[in-house]
Amino acid sequence: MRLLLAALTFAAIAAPGAARDRSEIPPATPAGKPQSCIPLRQIQQTQVHGDRTIDFIMSGRKVYRNTLPNACPSLGFEERFSYATSLSQLCSTDIITVLHSSPNLSPGASCGLGEFQPVTLVRR
Repeated sequence: MRLLLAALTFAAIAAPGAARDRSEIPPATPAGKPQSCIPLRQIQQTQVHGDRTIDFIMSGRKVYRNTLPNACPSLGFEERFSYATSLSQLCSTDIITVLHSSPNLSPGASCGLGEFQPVTLVRR
């Protein structure tokens, strides 16, 4: 039983790093002009790629890639962030805040967004 527990613990520790290289940004081609804002209600998912790149997956599977003007410390490691806006849009003038997972989603660095570039992700 102890051997099984030790094996499961090792697998849980090793799996996150083996799952994907966090520094790798999936290739994409531009699919239109960059936008200053995207509608909040259409954001279905986000994918963080390192400390400077976030893909916003919208309803209809449209993807906007946001390359932050500056690296946002720990964004690539934590892969989670929050934002606050009084509008129904998320804009390049808005600020995101990295959320640290330990001890309980504490705020980290706050960083400005860049423009939202519509892209087509290149399938591998």
